[in-house]
Amino acid sequence: MSLLAHQLELLAPARDADIGIAAVDHGADAVYIGGPGFGARASAGNSIADIERLARHAHRFHSKVFITLNTILRDDELEGARKMAWDVYHAGADVLIVQDMGLLQLEGMPPIQLHASTQTDIRTPEKARFMQDAGFSQIVLARELTLQQIRAIHAVLDPARSQLEFFVHGALCVAYSGQCYISHAHTGRSANRGDCSQACRLPYQVVDSKGRFVAHDKHVLSMKDNNQSANIAALVDAGIRSFKIEGRYKDMAYVKNITAHYRRLIDELIEARENDPLQAPLARASSGRTTFSFTPDPDQNFNREFTDYFVNGRQDDIGAFDTPKNPGRTIGWVTQVGPNWVELETADAATILHNGDGLCYYDLHKELVGMPINRAEPASPTRLNRWRVFPKDDVAGLRDLRKGTELNRNRDMDWVRMLEKKSSERRIGVWVRFGETAQGFTLQLTDEDGHQGVATARHAHEPARDAERGLASLREHLGRFGATDFAAIDIAIDLAQPWFVPASLVNQLRREACERLVGARLAAYQRPQRAVPVEPPTPYPEDTLTYLANVFNDQARQFYARHGVKVIAAAYEAHEEEGEVSLMITKHCVRFSLSLCPKQAKGVTGVQGQVRAEPLALINGKEKLTLRFDCKPCEMHVVGKIKRAVLNEAQAQPMTFYRTRPDAQAAH
Repeated sequence: MSLLAHQLELLAPARDADIGIAAVDHGADAVYIGGPGFGARASAGNSIADIERLARHAHRFHSKVFITLNTILRDDELEGARKMAWDVYHAGADVLIVQDMGLLQLEGMPPIQLHASTQTDIRTPEKARFMQDAGFSQIVLARELTLQQIRAIHAVLDPARSQLEFFVHGALCVAYSGQCYISHAHTGRSANRGDCSQACRLPYQVVDSKGRFVAHDKHVLSMKDNNQSANIAALVDAGIRSFKIEGRYKDMAYVKNITAHYRRLIDELIEARENDPLQAPLARASSGRTTFSFTPDPDQNFNREFTDYFVNGRQDDIGAFDTPKNPGRTIGWVTQVGPNWVELETADAATILHNGDGLCYYDLHKELVGMPINRAEPASPTRLNRWRVFPKDDVAGLRDLRKGTELNRNRDMDWVRMLEKKSSERRIGVWVRFGETAQGFTLQLTDEDGHQGVATARHAHEPARDAERGLASLREHLGRFGATDFAAIDIAIDLAQPWFVPASLVNQLRREACERLVGARLAAYQRPQRAVPVEPPTPYPEDTLTYLANVFNDQARQFYARHGVKVIAAAYEAHEEEGEVSLMITKHCVRFSLSLCPKQAKGVTGVQGQVRAEPLALINGKEKLTLRFDCKPCEMHVVGKIKRAVLNEAQAQPMTFYRTRPDAQAAH
């Protein structure tokens, strides 16, 4: 089944099948994972056997498996992508997340549902509506949108045909997704082909048009991490139905913790709306309820501190300009530095340090310095907040560490060890009915989705010696679902009189009924169907496409031509743009973040009219990029050109692609 308008979907990332299974067990309604190739995380691929194993587990709970086939493809890669699409479809995958429009033009694709990747850069109602009409059942919106913009997009869509998906947590690309080419221009590694070198996390000198330093060694393109915990209800009301967690490179502990965190928030919202007669009811997109053996806490995982980005309008504090590393939580300060140890005092006496914890601090240049510790021990028998730690690294090499230095903890080994163990249970609710037959007894299980599993056994009807005790024992054994996927909602015992029923017989009936219920659930599971595109083809909102459209194969060119586009330029990776162009387009503005925005200066006496959005330069070593500011849409362009070494390497390994930009006549 496709996602319905009243259903909320929690979509979790998975680096591998084991992490995907853990995500399902921690409450994910769907999991997205890379297949054997063509995913936008170059080193996060998985075998077909692992995809099949994950799908089998997910479908028990009617959770779905999405495959990321979201890179742009060369002509010679299309057949391999088509074959992989069939392989993952046969393995049980439910959805392909797609960037390259050539896949929609390609004949012989499996009947698998398609979702439009965030790499397709969907920011307007017109483009979202086009994607719906082209056959996408779910549309991943740009992270930079406000609630008002999301509402406007939702208003033009048909909820019976497509739903909106939005990133709610994790690392933020500073560029509009699909609109960053710095990595390819400087290294030949294309972000649109899953191999970004992350130039945005580097430190830069910011220089004005006269060569004066505006900022020194600042990570001015590095964003804090996305966290929409406070905005879930507002996003639902704006039209979001799928809540996506970033992190296909992240480890098991991250996926467990963050999935559990948003599972709780979404469940709380669903339950609140159930009890509010003025609100339309909401529902989970898969079956079962999840309980956790820990309290989810996003601060415990790697993060660059948090921002809700542009959801509530432009904010002052979206950047992680001092460091792209994890600063952690403040726990105390240094009281003494020894030859191979550091003594510290914690702000909270309840804070316990562990061997293997990670501590860090800011040096005098505001650079984060890591201090992993080998051993931690109490420094005082009477003062519980005094600790002596023995760092892994030479204390003498820890720059600017001194008495009074504030310390943070960015790795808590107690938390890490806890999440290495089993930390959740996901159970599907069942109604249990135990009754009798002419020759014995029957057990019927009916789950929350209406599926049934029934088992019967022959056994003599012998009156129980102690009727009350016998019924209590029978009820207790009927409710023991152990390691199955099920938990009893209600137990009904329908007997002519209290019979003696051995525990072994109850266990046999429950085991057989559970097996049949699992079989019934899997048999009833329906994968979502691929949407049928509108015919005749809906015209694309523009009739001219630049390299920013990422058209990298002839099938993609034919797709856009079929939808009315007259002029279609090749993707940046085709190397037809050898001069200076926009290598990144972003909603983040360095001038605004450094309080140099002309709009900020309006009305400020003595400043108004003096501040102009003149270009700035970013310098990192020998690399230089120009910042240009488009103030009407409030966007920044990072301008540069492709390196000759990248062009030379590409000539040594030529790509199969049309070499000239199609003109208007050829595009028909």
